[in-house]
Amino acid sequence: MKGPQYLLLILAGLVALGWGFPTAHRWPSPRNLLPSLVALLGIVMLLLGALLTFLPHFFQE
Repeated sequence: MKGPQYLLLILAGLVALGWGFPTAHRWPSPRNLLPSLVALLGIVMLLLGALLTFLPHFFQE
């Protein structure tokens, strides 16, 4: 069963989003690129984990 590893993907996405979003607003302009990219990656991981949790065979033919 692949469910728990997809739930870990959701949790990792939440952690990345929880760190990246506030940090991107606190750091000055040239340095805020890294937390912004981490927040974007967190959103992608969160959505991908939710998709694969509810539809585990989505990417299979």
